[in-house]
Amino acid sequence: MGEVRPPVLNEPTDPDVDLRMPAQRRELRRRQWPIIAAVAVGGAIGACARYGAALMWPTAQGAFPWTTLWVNVIGCGIIGVFMVIITDVWAAHRLVRPFFGTGVLGGFTTFSTYAVDIQRLMDGGRATTGLLYLAATMVAALTTVWTTANLTRRVIEWRQS
Repeated sequence: MGEVRPPVLNEPTDPDVDLRMPAQRRELRRRQWPIIAAVAVGGAIGACARYGAALMWPTAQGAFPWTTLWVNVIGCGIIGVFMVIITDVWAAHRLVRPFFGTGVLGGFTTFSTYAVDIQRLMDGGRATTGLLYLAATMVAALTTVWTTANLTRRVIEWRQS
């Protein structure tokens, strides 16, 4: 029977991989580069799209940040559809999910700007608006991802029947 050792953070789940062996560590790193590149390129595209939305629909100082709210809601809706399609319908290439799901949609949706918007509203004496924005974004984003995932599943089932 093999040696029992505690799990190590970021250790691969493959029991045949031993990260104490330099060759296996190199192989693991080599396999990660295409994924890192896909996320980086996708993230740049998503961030540029988000920046474009902010330029097209700027938010005035102290105003309700509608653009950020809608970017996050739209991004979550796309995530709901995308995840169903790549898990239930389409056997996607291994880089599609990191590129589009993590990269493009992760770069497009902007929960860091959401947090900054809340802080700015609070600092500007608009606590009620900040709290409304905090709650509205979370409810809208979660509702949208859940709704689009379920609607996508229903459309797929309907088309298959």
